[in-house]
Amino acid sequence: MKNITVIGAGSMGNGIAHVFAMNGFQVNLVDMNPTSLEKAIATITKNLDRMLAKGSIDEAAKASTLANLNPVTSIESCAGTSDLIVEAATENVEIKLNIFRQIDALAPAHCILATNTSSISITKIAAVTNRPEQIIGMHFM
Repeated sequence: MKNITVIGAGSMGNGIAHVFAMNGFQVNLVDMNPTSLEKAIATITKNLDRMLAKGSIDEAAKASTLANLNPVTSIESCAGTSDLIVEAATENVEIKLNIFRQIDALAPAHCILATNTSSISITKIAAVTNRPEQIIGMHFM
């Protein structure tokens, strides 16, 4: 598993993308709003700079983390090569269900689909896909 897609560039999404990218994964960070993507990359860069100042990472780690991030505005452009897709969109059931219908149709058969929901039933989300056994809840703190 090397290719991760994170859907949603808000606080949760950019944090999830940051951690995966910092650990050597190729990460597509997806948001329909280009301004949200720019803010997410700026936040990740700021957080990396803070880690650099504390001495917990070096310049090479910062550079490789940023190089592992690919901001995109389209799920279609990256879902087909993903090994794991983590949905971190706004906590709205219809938005999440629509995202899962879409990624189920686009993602390869081996891809695991994860949601970062804190209140919506994982079973309800899994029910709109053709791969309910590959739907997981991953709530990041």
